[in-house]
Amino acid sequence: MPTYDEALELMHAWTPSESLRRHMYAVEDAMRAYARKFGEDEETWGITGLIHDFDWEKYPETHPNKGADYLEQLGWPAEIVRAVRAHAPERSGVEPETLMERALYASDEITGLITAAVYVRPDRSIHTLTIKSLKKKFKDKSFARGVDREMVRRGAELLGVELWEHVGFVLKAMQADAERLGLAGEAEPS
Repeated sequence: MPTYDEALELMHAWTPSESLRRHMYAVEDAMRAYARKFGEDEETWGITGLIHDFDWEKYPETHPNKGADYLEQLGWPAEIVRAVRAHAPERSGVEPETLMERALYASDEITGLITAAVYVRPDRSIHTLTIKSLKKKFKDKSFARGVDREMVRRGAELLGVELWEHVGFVLKAMQADAERLGLAGEAEPS
């Protein structure tokens, strides 16, 4: 099993974009929170969230398979490799089956919607974002067009959680890490 520092180093080596790194941190946060909720191994789930998109910038045409193949070559655990593939079944052909795979699939798209919703807030703070506001953004198809609403719905369904309970759960996980995610809001003028 790789250490967290090894996973972070790999992710940083393959991912120059700060926004994509922050996305992976957000998914890591959601995965750690779900691991605690389900009584699973938080480190394994967190590392899986942290590296799930690490190959996206280098190999967008073959994501996630190129990254999963590389993890396999490095000798990473099969459960992590398969979860990386299963978070994008439309590209990999691998459907999310295990609880960890379903949690990763469920956490991926919704973190994007939450982040986009924070960026348009006047205070740019995740701490003032509400479920009511997220519901409006979710319904507005022109907002954050890259976020696949059906994947968000299917993710909650795969986890056996009501959609807005899932969204609130991920929001709370991200709020706890607002600084690292760059979502703590505008700094006060000095």
